[in-house]
Amino acid sequence: MTNVYSLEGLLVFGLLLVCSCAYLRKVPRLRAWLLSEKRGLWGVFYKAAVIGTRLHLAVAISCVLMAFYVLLLK
Repeated sequence: MTNVYSLEGLLVFGLLLVCSCAYLRKVPRLRAWLLSEKRGLWGVFYKAAVIGTRLHLAVAISCVLMAFYVLLLK
């Protein structure tokens, strides 16, 4: 189990946030409802979705590497 206060926990949390928001951006109803705001707390989700869609290859590779690290090395 990962701890949020460690570096690994923060990386896992950040990757999960970016991947989840990028997925939600592809769903039309959720995009209009959840990712329409670009400021405030909802803006964080919008920015994570933008990062996930623009850097999808780097995010996918880092997700695979993090999964390998968490499952096998930790």
